[in-house]
Amino acid sequence: QVQLVESGGGLVQAGGSLRLSCAASERTFSNYAMGWFRQAPGKEREFVAAITWTGGSIYYTDSVKGRFTISRDNAKNTGYLQMNSLKAEDTAVYYCAASPRRTRLHQSSVYDYWGQGTQVTVSS
Repeated sequence: QVQLVESGGGLVQAGGSLRLSCAASERTFSNYAMGWFRQAPGKEREFVAAITWTGGSIYYTDSVKGRFTISRDNAKNTGYLQMNSLKAEDTAVYYCAASPRRTRLHQSSVYDYWGQGTQVTVSS
């Protein structure tokens, strides 16, 4: 079983940057695709970005393209989400997740493991 722990959230002004990290407990993390999702108050959890286990394929939701960058370091069992040009509408709890799948990575149902989430608040 893979345990995931997010960190790096916080309060930032609009236009600022944050880097989220997702530390995995197992070396087998390198066998999993990793995704980032977010949930704002009163809204459903939504897909943000995903990266396959090799890093060969990367996906973003349209609203973060050009601003967010997903990456991973399998040697460190850690994934990252670099968030630049943050907007107030990016405010949410951000979750990382791991999936054994290679497709449909925008769907939360394909992820087997989830972190506890980290709060990102962007002030306007």
